[in-house]
Amino acid sequence: MLVWLRREWPLATSLAVVVAGLVVVADGHFRRGTVVLSFGVTLALFLRVLLPTEQAGLLAVRSKKVDVVVLAVLAVGTSVMALWVPPPS
Repeated sequence: MLVWLRREWPLATSLAVVVAGLVVVADGHFRRGTVVLSFGVTLALFLRVLLPTEQAGLLAVRSKKVDVVVLAVLAVGTSVMALWVPPPS
């Protein structure tokens, strides 16, 4: 397991942030949790842009261009959703 984690650290790091965001959402803080979730997707986006394909591990699903576009759309979408939803009254 430790070998997998060392080899797939970009995916593990971004998934850990996404899971932390989901835990915050489940705790009843939708906006804060969605911002954290969006940060996790943005982290995956930057790791995919900065790391070569051999080091990106499972973040490299398709070509780099397709991965970056998909992650950018997801990051912007979750950010807009986090900021658009009104806070509870």
